[in-house]
Amino acid sequence: MTKYEIILYWSEEDGAYIAEVPELAGCMADGPTAAEALAEAERVIQEWIETAQELGRPVPAPKGRLRYA
Repeated sequence: MTKYEIILYWSEEDGAYIAEVPELAGCMADGPTAAEALAEAERVIQEWIETAQELGRPVPAPKGRLRYA
């Protein structure tokens, strides 16, 4: 489990829960349930970090705020 803040909300427009990771630019996921959106966000966070490392880009340290809001 990562320690990045995740903002979770329902999007009427998308018809899904959206999980945004504000500390990682452009990192977000969605799912039909809140639990699925959070699980998908965990996967996407790992992929974001791996890609940044492969490209030699910095990976911000988690700020240790809310797990999700």
